[in-house]
Amino acid sequence: MRLDDFRASSNVEDRRGGGGGFQMPGGRGGLGIGTIIIVGLVGWALGINPVMLLSGIEAIQGTGTQTSAPQSHPVPVNDPEGKFVSRVLAQTEDVWTKLFRDQGKDYVAPTLVLFSGRTQSGCGGAEAAMGPFYCPVDQKIYLDLSFFNDMKTRFKAPGDFAAAYVIAHEVGHHVQNVIGILPKLQAAQRSVTTKREANGISVRTELMADCLAGVWAYHANEMFRTLEPGDVEEALNAASAIGDDRLQRQSQGTVVPDSFTHGSSQNRVKWFTKGLKTGDMKQCNTLQGSL
Repeated sequence: MRLDDFRASSNVEDRRGGGGGFQMPGGRGGLGIGTIIIVGLVGWALGINPVMLLSGIEAIQGTGTQTSAPQSHPVPVNDPEGKFVSRVLAQTEDVWTKLFRDQGKDYVAPTLVLFSGRTQSGCGGAEAAMGPFYCPVDQKIYLDLSFFNDMKTRFKAPGDFAAAYVIAHEVGHHVQNVIGILPKLQAAQRSVTTKREANGISVRTELMADCLAGVWAYHANEMFRTLEPGDVEEALNAASAIGDDRLQRQSQGTVVPDSFTHGSSQNRVKWFTKGLKTGDMKQCNTLQGSL
């Protein structure tokens, strides 16, 4: 992925090395591509059935408590990982600003918070074990860079474009939020009576974010020619590696579709590919019909 010649975003808060209060996650419904991966790992380590941890992990739970955030500082100039994240975020800003402008709308970009270990978000506590997530309360993405190493070593999903896909997925949740879809999905999740129904809404929410990540990749390549040979394959491999079915099969040998919260490997690849091939947000409607 070619990024060296492009600008860095100013919407990055670097809290690495900082402290911050901590609460258990789930306060106001943060949404993350990595939650299912890391929760699965926690289950394996503690001897807990990962399906019980994974089922409905992103359902809306209460109101949460917002506390003051720890101090942040600019990304150091000699920090290649931080600069990579900042440049990917900048490309999402440029793409979504253009797409919103084409529709006569303004795009307000999210802030991306880099942290190490744990920090505080508007949705409650954030820690590395949660993986990356988007908090709609403060409109910030939370990312511990150790997650990218987990992708490479534990899940065999390496590559810079695989990492960019993760960031673009979380930005996809922000897009859902600013166009008003995410609040409706969260309200629907609160209104259902069974875990199975709540999980189904979560799956459709996540697959839409996958598709929006593909829309970003399409337009980023059109605008900046950032894609290099093998980049698309990296992203597709990452989408497949974090499918609910694949993770459940690896962890316990069986698959329980009713407990899916992010979608199967096949569906994650399908919806990312749809966005990548069309570049059309309208093609990302996962809320109707079969997946």
